[in-house]
Amino acid sequence: MTEVSTRPFALTMGDVCGIGPEIVAQLFLGPLAKGCVVLGDVGVMRRAAALLGGGLAVARIEHARDATLVPPNCVPVLQVEGLAVDLLDAPIGHVDARAGAAAARCIEASVRLAMSGDVAGIVTAPIHKEALAAAGVAYPGHTEMLQALAANGRAPRPVRMMLANDELRTVLVTIHLSLRHAINAVTFDAVLETIRIAHQSAAAWGTAAPHVAPRIAVAGLNPHAGEGGLFGDEELRIIGPAVRAACAEGIDAQGPFAPDTVFMRARNAAGHAGEFDIVVAMTHDHGLIPVKYLGVEHGVNVTLGLPFVRTSPDHGTAFDIAGTGRADASSLKAALRMARRLASG
Repeated sequence: MTEVSTRPFALTMGDVCGIGPEIVAQLFLGPLAKGCVVLGDVGVMRRAAALLGGGLAVARIEHARDATLVPPNCVPVLQVEGLAVDLLDAPIGHVDARAGAAAARCIEASVRLAMSGDVAGIVTAPIHKEALAAAGVAYPGHTEMLQALAANGRAPRPVRMMLANDELRTVLVTIHLSLRHAINAVTFDAVLETIRIAHQSAAAWGTAAPHVAPRIAVAGLNPHAGEGGLFGDEELRIIGPAVRAACAEGIDAQGPFAPDTVFMRARNAAGHAGEFDIVVAMTHDHGLIPVKYLGVEHGVNVTLGLPFVRTSPDHGTAFDIAGTGRADASSLKAALRMARRLASG
């Protein structure tokens, strides 16, 4: 198997009706994407390259390793099999089943390459959950799909979603569930497993104090972390016992803390050294709103617990500006930089 440093990274093109293809193409305007390979459709990527002013060529390659052979300002594309022949007819800026099916096929192809060791990791462009559903894809998002594909028919490994930037890192106990169902999914086992995964993964990200165990803050579920049971008892019955169990395993976990203030305490900014390296949040919006508020152009989504590196930008398909050439690739660039860092760690 080739060394991580010489293997390409797989970039999926995302939903073709959104900004995915054009922000992927933007990566190749500079040296950052050197050695990366795009999994997608050659025609779609040529259309995306044309949006950027015609300064990019697009070349079809046969093997991932061939990505290192293309010249600068050239996008190497592995044509994914099984995409709709009329994929270019899917209307930009709208939900389309053809786009959802193509996005899923690209993810599947990227996982095969990662599991075989042909790529050093995966960076995924945004997909649209309604398009996936329209195509009959059984998974609500990247995280669940990647977990199932990596299992390859075996019992899936526990994975968690982390959203991070230079100031704040948040790991989620529950992800793409209605709030009503998410509350029921906050169990002792789920919280403890999340704390363990956050602890194990933190070494690759680095901590504020090298050679010191990562400091993990655990947010509560209820206002004021339940206020001693006045506003809900999940902190007393579930979250607090999980934190104590993690501590008994040697993990530096604290909480549960009030979710409306713990992120401010953990934020590591100029003039404010964060008290924690990672925050474990119970629900999707509890954890993601604080990170996204700091700027989606800097945020990176990482799937923790997979047998390969996977990152993505922290924004969606942006149908409202798709096809205009106005999309900003900053978050995707941050995701690629993070993938390289994790793969070499």
